[in-house]
Amino acid sequence: MTDLPPPLLFFFGALLVATARPGAGRWIALLVPLISALMVWNQPLGSHASLSLMGQTLEFYRLDSLSRVFALVFHLAAFIALLFAFHLKSTLEWVAGLLYAGCAIGAVLAGDLLSLFLFWEGMALSSVWLVWAGGTERAYSAGLRYLMVQVVSGLFLLVGALLHLKSEGSLRFEAMTLSDLSTWLLFLGFGIKCVFPMLHSWLVDAYPEATPTGTVFLSAFTTKVALYALARGFPGTELLVYIGAAMACFPIFYAVIENDLRRVLAYSLINQVGFMVVGVGLGSELAMNGAVSHAVNDILFKGLLFMSMGAVLMMTGRIEGSRLGGLYKTMPKTTILCIVGAASISAFPLFSGFVSKSMVMSAALIEGHPVVWLLLLFASAGVFHHAGIKIPYFAFFAHDRGLKAADPPNNMLLAMLVAALFCVGAGLFPQYLYALLPYDTGYWPYDATHVLAQTQLLFFSALAFVWLNRQGLYPPELPSVNLDADWLYRGVGYRLVSGAWHGFWAWLSSLQSRMQRWGRAVTHYLATHVPEGTLGGTPLSGAMVIWVAVILAGYLLLSFLPLLG
Repeated sequence: MTDLPPPLLFFFGALLVATARPGAGRWIALLVPLISALMVWNQPLGSHASLSLMGQTLEFYRLDSLSRVFALVFHLAAFIALLFAFHLKSTLEWVAGLLYAGCAIGAVLAGDLLSLFLFWEGMALSSVWLVWAGGTERAYSAGLRYLMVQVVSGLFLLVGALLHLKSEGSLRFEAMTLSDLSTWLLFLGFGIKCVFPMLHSWLVDAYPEATPTGTVFLSAFTTKVALYALARGFPGTELLVYIGAAMACFPIFYAVIENDLRRVLAYSLINQVGFMVVGVGLGSELAMNGAVSHAVNDILFKGLLFMSMGAVLMMTGRIEGSRLGGLYKTMPKTTILCIVGAASISAFPLFSGFVSKSMVMSAALIEGHPVVWLLLLFASAGVFHHAGIKIPYFAFFAHDRGLKAADPPNNMLLAMLVAALFCVGAGLFPQYLYALLPYDTGYWPYDATHVLAQTQLLFFSALAFVWLNRQGLYPPELPSVNLDADWLYRGVGYRLVSGAWHGFWAWLSSLQSRMQRWGRAVTHYLATHVPEGTLGGTPLSGAMVIWVAVILAGYLLLSFLPLLG
């Protein structure tokens, strides 16, 4: 049992949940990540499993210091998300969540590019059901767009892997440099799922349309698997430093003016992944530790914030800041847990975000990137505004609407409590988190410089929010639609594709008309030029019959093609 690859246990668990009674299925779903995590924990570093296929050795399981961290936190995230969804009567989200988590764990444990691709696409096919489970027309459309982008990412990964095999003679997944077409395709495939700027809209489009429980799964896995792929394949790539800095900064402007609070968190997710990408791009031991530890912490505090907003949505039917407020009176437990998540993402001292984000920012200065450090400092102040203050303020305190609500079911509160305890525990005792990281750097976050600098930043950010809000200068919570990079494929891209599609069918219709004319011409020729009773005896009769059959077959094919379109 200890030698069983964790993804297989998740897949087998999903099968059991799908066929068992709902009452038993929910307990099976909870046990799967616990058993699998115990197996991973007890396996020594260096454990691996492989097979030979067409002359290539495929290492579908590889446990080292980097993959173990992601595998363990993915197990924890799966358990919390399944506990949060424990009250559901339908098994759809449990099955999809188990398959999704299993593929994510398989991806970070894959030692070759082909195994990575299979799990990569498995994540796309399983996670889209969490979007479609939203049950609305918007969720269905967003899910289709989400699936399209995920499949395109996998296509880049597959083509890049095949070209890498041709040039290097191996599919082993190791550190690379951006030196040829294969590595650029792999880099782009990873970048799509890692929400690089201008490639990020799928996340903001799809995540807020999922169910309150489905969004918790989505927030944990896809972007972190992509971050792992960059950390494994392209550590120290300087281009990532500037991409990550842009990712950390630009979502702030969207999040500040966004009315949908789950969409605010989607932008905030991009912002936090930007810090991690900077750490991978810097490539030093301190920076890599910062990127990995911040990925761990982000899964927990971002999951906590998505759970709190999911609870608000489920209990009130609303998620827009302009329609919420005053819920601290009727949802006090959710309010407190949300504040813990807000303090963690804002990097308050004694909370989890502080002990990981400070590593990335310190590494930026040490590696000689003062401008990037200033950008990250700006991004830190911005995330405090939109996630640390805006989310809890507009949901629970401002604009008391007199909403009749209550705290969510106990399983949802328990899931939020587990995540909150880890957020506080990592902030109070960071040495236990640091012990799991790939490198031993001797870093300690609680020195006077770090604590005072971060406290001052948070104080002045809060002061700026209060002053802007009282002066009426802070962007109000108004129903609105914010244009993002998706206008390229929803606007210009849609018109181009739509025009090409309509042009294609117009060409087919024209070809069909020509085939009809040719058929009539052949029929007329046979009726007027071939004597009656002599067709079967002419030398050309066999060829003529064949051509008539071909024309008729083409005509029938072109007649049915529009029905398929």
